Amino acid sequence: MTDAALSKPLSPAWTAPKGRARQGTRLIAAAAAVFVAALMLAPIAVSFLASIKTTAEASAVPPHYLPQTLSIENYQKIYFYQAGLWVYVGNSVVVAALAILQVILLTVPAGYGLARYNFRGKEFLFLLLLLPLMIPYQALLVPLYLMFAKIGLANTTIGLSIVHAMLQIPFSVYLMRNAFEGLPKELVEAATIDGAGSVQVLLRIALPLVLPAIITVSLFAFITSWNEFLAALIMMNKETSFTVPVMVTGVRIGQQSSVDWGALQAGVIVSMIPCILIYILLQKYYVSGLLNGAVK
Repeated sequence: MTDAALSKPLSPAWTAPKGRARQGTRLIAAAAAVFVAALMLAPIAVSFLASIKTTAEASAVPPHYLPQTLSIENYQKIYFYQAGLWVYVGNSVVVAALAILQVILLTVPAGYGLARYNFRGKEFLFLLLLLPLMIPYQALLVPLYLMFAKIGLANTTIGLSIVHAMLQIPFSVYLMRNAFEGLPKELVEAATIDGAGSVQVLLRIALPLVLPAIITVSLFAFITSWNEFLAALIMMNKETSFTVPVMVTGVRIGQQSSVDWGALQAGVIVSMIPCILIYILLQKYYVSGLLNGAVK
C-alpha cells in the first residue's frame, strides 16, 4: 500500500454515525433540561397567575388556572397591610444582613483554624460544632426566648439575627473547613517563607481563593434568615418588628377567617423576588471554581 493511500482521510461515512450520536445525546440532554426547568417553574407560574386574580376568582371552586380578569388588588393588600410592606421588608433585610455578618465572622476563622492547624481534639471539636444539626431548633426556641428576655434581646432584630445565625453556623463551618482544606499547601508555605503571618495568609492568600465558598455561605444564610418563620413569630411581638414571612401569614386571613388565596400567592411572589435577585447577582461567584485564579 502506498503512502498516499495511507494518508488518505477516512470517508465521511465513518464519522457521520458518531456525529449523529453526539447530536442525539445533546438533544436528549436539552429536552431533559427543559422538562426539569418547566417542572420547577410551574408552581411559580401558578402562584403568579393566582396573585393577579380577583379575590372571588382566586377562591373559586372549582379553580381555574388562567385569570379571567386581571387585578392588582392582592398586591395592594400586601403593600398597605398594617405597618406597610416596606417596614416588613426592611426588618427582614436588617435581620438577614446581621445574620450573614455573624456567620461569616464566626465560620471563616473557625474553618481556617480547623483546616490548617493540627491540635489535640480537633476532630472532636469539629463534631461538636456539627452536633446542633441533629437537634431540631424548634425545641430550643422557648429556652432561647426566656434567656433573651432576661438579657434584653427579645423583640429585637439583633436577637432574631443571632437565632438565625445559630441555625446556619454548623453547616457553614463544615463548608468553610472543606474549602480551606482544598487550598494548595504550596501557596500557604510560599507565603509563610516570604514572612507572612497567619493573619496575613488568611486575609491575602486564603480568603480570595475561597471567595466562592464565602458567597455560598452568605447565600444560604440569607435564604435561611429570609424564609424563617417560627423564630420570628416567637421572638417578635410588636407589629412593626415582624418580618416578611410573618406578614404573609397574617395577610392570608380573609373575611370570616377564610384563606385569601390571592393575597397569599401575592405574598409568596413578593417574598421570592429578593432571593432571585441576589442569586442572579452572585451567580458568577457561586458557580465559579474554588481555585479560580490560584496560579496568578
